[in-house]
Amino acid sequence: MELKEAQTISLTQSAVKEVKGIIERKKLGNVALRVGVEGGGCSGLSYKINFDTEVTVHDLTTNIEGLRVVVDEKSALYLAGTVLDYSYDLVRGGFKFINPNAKKSCGCGESFSA
Repeated sequence: MELKEAQTISLTQSAVKEVKGIIERKKLGNVALRVGVEGGGCSGLSYKINFDTEVTVHDLTTNIEGLRVVVDEKSALYLAGTVLDYSYDLVRGGFKFINPNAKKSCGCGESFSA
């Protein structure tokens, strides 16, 4: 199986630190960070993020500071150039997607339309 490598999405230093910390705390071992989009949410598309042990020929992969990041080809169309950030703020903390392809997004930042 030949994997496709592409820099579809980038992660800030704080996002890399938080993802690696989650993997370590939960003892997940050799997993990839899977980032994608799916239909739904108040603006049409919702971001999804999870850990995965399987990578297929339909996935684009990249390595960011030793962290394997996987995006399926369909999601890559909507995520090209996106930056995943992590904020430690008490009120609006957590993962944040900075997506140049989003034409509008909801107030919570969890869904968008392109």
